[in-house]
Amino acid sequence: MNLTKNSILALFSVSNHAVATAALRGEDVNEPLKGLENIAESDVMITVGNESETSTNVFGRPLQPCSEDGMAKTGFTRSGQCIDQENDTGSHHICIDLSSTAPDGSDEDFCEVTGQDDWCAEDMPCHEDLNRDCPVENWCICQWAFERYLAQAGGCDAVQVIECDAVNSKAIEAYREDPEEHAAALACLESRCNI
Repeated sequence: MNLTKNSILALFSVSNHAVATAALRGEDVNEPLKGLENIAESDVMITVGNESETSTNVFGRPLQPCSEDGMAKTGFTRSGQCIDQENDTGSHHICIDLSSTAPDGSDEDFCEVTGQDDWCAEDMPCHEDLNRDCPVENWCICQWAFERYLAQAGGCDAVQVIECDAVNSKAIEAYREDPEEHAAALACLESRCNI
């Protein structure tokens, strides 16, 4: 597979974070990418550009960046924003500070609370310079992961920072389509973002 910069950024989301980081640094990625050689590039290519012109936040205003200088670059396409992307089955629309700790004083981050490998504590390519590494802080998480986080962290009050200007309006739309099923997540965003 001939990797372009855009397909490497797409692989960051498609494969695990270590593989993408290695690819961005020009390190050998053959072993971690085994099995992906049969995937057509069109299957992993993601449009990378200024989708923010058409994306809006929960306030109906232009979507703001989730990550910023000094942080690892986030977004399904690693654009820095929680854009809506047709092939983003996880709907990475919600911007939170993954390093947040609950007000109860626990020191667990998002990854630990949701039972994932603790990639939240790793450094990844920086928002402003993909050749440097920065800490993972603000991150676009999946709508379902946000719901799971709320349930496992102890509710909306346990989530310290939600970056409302960077939360895609598609999250609210999706939660409002089935308000019974998504009651906790919908109520949390409506309350914390004052919408």
